Amino acid sequence: MGSDASLVRQGGARNVCDGDNGEGQDPQGLETSLGEVLNRRYSCRAFTSDPVPRSTITAILEAAQRSPSWCNTQPWQVAIIEGDALSRFREGLLEYVVSHPQEPDIEFPVEYQGKYRTRRKECAVALYESVGVAGDRAASAAQTMQNFGLFGAPHVAVITTDDALGTYGAVDCGIFVSTFLLAASSFGVATIAQAALAGSSPYLRGFLELPEDRKILCAISFGYADEDHPVNNFRTTRVGVDDVVDWVTD
Repeated sequence: MGSDASLVRQGGARNVCDGDNGEGQDPQGLETSLGEVLNRRYSCRAFTSDPVPRSTITAILEAAQRSPSWCNTQPWQVAIIEGDALSRFREGLLEYVVSHPQEPDIEFPVEYQGKYRTRRKECAVALYESVGVAGDRAASAAQTMQNFGLFGAPHVAVITTDDALGTYGAVDCGIFVSTFLLAASSFGVATIAQAALAGSSPYLRGFLELPEDRKILCAISFGYADEDHPVNNFRTTRVGVDDVVDWVTD
């Protein structure tokens, strides 16, 4: 987020509350075409078991650290679960979900109405059609439960924000999430951002031993895509620019 307008540069000095996060060199290994990365990224719902090298994960995180935030607060914290810990996490999460109601730290949408309901439905239909379960409520529910198995991903990142920074802290963390997704795509790593896991915040908090002032925003499951799985063959659409932009000129 940008800084307060009253905080301006004087005499060429760098404003420490600028929206950028400092100078520094470009992260290594990133592709130069942002358009290519944007078009290639999608929400992967079937992963191979092959782990991503730690060096690649670190490079993705270093790129995501370039995300802007209000007054450079950088409120995000990331817990990456993998290996034996991930097996325990996944097993416990699946058990927790079937026996507890949703309890997110950050309130979920109360209801999807109008165009938002339409877009959500279109996405769901495309997903269920891709795996041949459209119209089958039981099979569709089983597909939804794949969220809590992390779609077989070998890694999951849990993103938290500082409660004291409120909504704008969460917005800043959302920017970090977006940069993480794009950086991962640039390195050939598939991802899916999952708010679904935030509905089990008490379980995540206990597993990760998070303090009460850290609020769980979402998780990102990541790894290498199972490109032969039909669920990875569909893509969501986007409305046109004219549907989301108002030009104010007079």
